[in-house]
Amino acid sequence: MFLSVADTTWAENYMLTCPSKKFFFIDCPGCGMQRSVWALLHGDLSASWHIYPPTLFVLATLIFLVLHLSIRFSRGAYILKILFIITIVVMAANYIYKILNHQLI
Repeated sequence: MFLSVADTTWAENYMLTCPSKKFFFIDCPGCGMQRSVWALLHGDLSASWHIYPPTLFVLATLIFLVLHLSIRFSRGAYILKILFIITIVVMAANYIYKILNHQLI
């Protein structure tokens, strides 16, 4: 566990509300990412995956982006495009899965 109980209580009280869920009562394609990152920060990879699978792909893409900007890999731009496409496909697949299993509300 990387964070203390006091940090957990504070963060859970100040997590952002999804505007789509608040106004239209339906999840957006990114709903669950905050809770998933929070679980990941607590070292619970399994819970993070179950809450929102694309989180790991988004974080991998962002980490590679930062590394590419600082190190300048020779094929970094190409790899970033591939990572971005994979991330979008995983996000879309997750959203379609939620639609088909009536998990949007």
